[in-house]
Amino acid sequence: MPDLSALPAVLGAGLPATSTFLYQRLENLLDRRGQPETALPASGVLHGELSMPLTADPEEFAARLENLETLRDVLEGYRHAPERISVDDVRLLRMLGRVRGTLEEIYGQRLTFVGEEGRDPSGPSVRQKVGTLRGKATAVDSDTVAGPVETSQDAVTVEEGGEMTGIRARYIGPPPASR
Repeated sequence: MPDLSALPAVLGAGLPATSTFLYQRLENLLDRRGQPETALPASGVLHGELSMPLTADPEEFAARLENLETLRDVLEGYRHAPERISVDDVRLLRMLGRVRGTLEEIYGQRLTFVGEEGRDPSGPSVRQKVGTLRGKATAVDSDTVAGPVETSQDAVTVEEGGEMTGIRARYIGPPPASR
């Protein structure tokens, strides 16, 4: 389940840049109709590093399209009047929290901002829920993932011969130095 809680007011002075970052990801996702975003502008707002390109899960995108469009409509007023962005605006913090949670579900990555304490850094995150596993389910299988990866798997029943793997990777952190 996505974290749709409001962004913490602890972001303080970083809130305008955080708001801009989230709005740009939302707008780009909708304008590209779910196609990958290959580069992000340097913003300095993220704690951690995203795995690029940002690739939307087509089913998640389709299921949340109407919600994404509504969130863009609500936040557009802030984009055109940045002086309205304030940590005292509870509605704004709630809407930005919803944007973040929705984008995290669509992209399968955490979006953690500088100043947020007690939250894992930005980066890949995989959650699998399976009723009955009859074959194989792998959360991450990749050569080189240069940062933290979080996996969460849940199966009600794993039938004989079923296999659930959390991570199978050559190098989660930086690969060994070339010789």
